[in-house]
Amino acid sequence: MKTGEVAGMVPLGGKPEAAVADGQGHIFVNNEDKTLLVEFDSKALKVLNNWPIEGCDSPSGLAIDTAHKRLFSGCHNQQMVVVNYTTGKSVAKIPIGNGIDSTWFDPATQLAFSSCGDGTITAAHEDSPDKYTIVDTIKTQTGARTMALDTSNHNIYTVTADFGPAPAATPENPRPRPAIIPNTFTLLIFAK
Repeated sequence: MKTGEVAGMVPLGGKPEAAVADGQGHIFVNNEDKTLLVEFDSKALKVLNNWPIEGCDSPSGLAIDTAHKRLFSGCHNQQMVVVNYTTGKSVAKIPIGNGIDSTWFDPATQLAFSSCGDGTITAAHEDSPDKYTIVDTIKTQTGARTMALDTSNHNIYTVTADFGPAPAATPENPRPRPAIIPNTFTLLIFAK
């Protein structure tokens, strides 16, 4: 669509988080507060499935392996749960760090990555569509949880900063985040 107009809306309910597409007209979305994977048809703008993510608490990052029809949900209970997106069934759980944000899959290397605010990126190899082996836990820096993967060179990029103390909790903000110290923004690049 070239006009910039909204083509339609799909009511997903809950708190939608990350989304990925399979290239066949299906969009998959993590629903963070309901611990669901939502599948919808991008042409019909219709929800097709709401699957509970077994073994997951509060999914955040989401990645896709279209060749093997697998989704990788990074969960706040320190698990990356792998789901078969033809059945909605969880097929594997991979231990990860604390404070998940991003999840990526590199089809060339068959590696799934999850970046966490505790200063780690977990790299797990897809031995088969239902079996995964952790091959590395990459030390990053506290707060480096947002991540991008360049599949052309297999570099991982993440950002963070230095943090001061967290403000006092209030009824409006019971879990305040620490303030970022000015001029400390850092880009971290991890190459193979």
